[in-house]
Amino acid sequence: MAAAAALARLAAAFLLLMVQVACEYGMVRVVSETGGPRGKDYCILYNPQWAHLPHDLSKASLLQLRDWTSSVLCSPADLPATGFSNQIPLVARGNCTFYEKVRLAQGSGARGLLIVSKETLVPPGGNKTQYEEIGIPVALLSHKDVLDVFKTFGRAVRVALYAPSEPLLDYNMVIIFIMAVGTVALGGYWAGSRDVKRRYMKHKRDDGPDKQEDEAVDVTPVMTCVFVVMCCSMLVLLYFFYDHLVYVIIGIFCLASSTGLYSCLSPLVQRLPFGKCRIWDNSLPYFHKRPQVRMLLLALFCVAVSVVWGVFRNEDQWAWVLQDALGIAFCLYTLKTIRLTAASFRFPCTPCPGQEGDTSVLESTAFPLVQPVRMLRSRGPGVWTQAVGPAAVGSRPTAAW
Repeated sequence: MAAAAALARLAAAFLLLMVQVACEYGMVRVVSETGGPRGKDYCILYNPQWAHLPHDLSKASLLQLRDWTSSVLCSPADLPATGFSNQIPLVARGNCTFYEKVRLAQGSGARGLLIVSKETLVPPGGNKTQYEEIGIPVALLSHKDVLDVFKTFGRAVRVALYAPSEPLLDYNMVIIFIMAVGTVALGGYWAGSRDVKRRYMKHKRDDGPDKQEDEAVDVTPVMTCVFVVMCCSMLVLLYFFYDHLVYVIIGIFCLASSTGLYSCLSPLVQRLPFGKCRIWDNSLPYFHKRPQVRMLLLALFCVAVSVVWGVFRNEDQWAWVLQDALGIAFCLYTLKTIRLTAASFRFPCTPCPGQEGDTSVLESTAFPLVQPVRMLRSRGPGVWTQAVGPAAVGSRPTAAW
């Protein structure tokens, strides 16, 4: 019985996956019948198993949109007296299946069906028999887009349903790839150059105390475990208290991103020839160090950018630009500041008797960065010397020979 129940759950999950895969995104072109503004495209979710949409807009029929959102079209009583002849009705979602809606719409002469949804767009699914019976497209349109249609074009509009072919190369993914790789490369280069400068200054001070303005943070295994536990706990809490903790996460992101943005822009601001004057003597926290005026202005700017994103984060037009910029700044700050501790490892080399007759080994540091390693170099039969391999930026020796 347990095996049969597990098989049934697996079959249900497979069918659900099939429904999700079958659904695709299309477009609806809306134009005004009275010659108002130019046409505009809106995104729709449709199931090609009901009916296929043309890939070219020129092959799609421009039909009148019948606003029937006051009805859910779940029973014959919801149909208008004149029907939907050569029209595309726009109806509310309601508490009935998609098949019941589209069957009534097709029976009254409709050429398609648009369903308004105030919730997340759910794929309009059905079964094989229903797919064979229906011959008109069914698509879901968000309530926000419907309001924009009526506000922009009025009630007298014509619509055309089509599904443009997807390009072979998604240019959005190219941009995302460049942003990701560029962020990692720039952050790694920045961290390495800072470490080289730190080593040079330490050597210049004759092995004095290692001081710098912002120290790097070494991530130990204990810190890693604590961080993983905190992340898992936060995910569990978000599952149960999402409505409240989501604002805590947004606040943490604003604070961290403003710090990262300040860290990224401070080297550029420090090169400016003005604003070098400092504030007056005081005993306030942080301000007692008398920071420069330009650095205070930079801090206010970074905080303002984060606050603006936090307030207008749901704006579709431009909020994503701020979110990407703040996220990149935070990633650069993390790559520059946090440094993984070097881990020692050994592996046997070509057997060569040492001074005490044991087998020589190579000892080096592993991830994240490679340091100069001592290698055994042969100068002839039985003659071996030590050579220093090429150095890479940003690591520290962990064991001496």
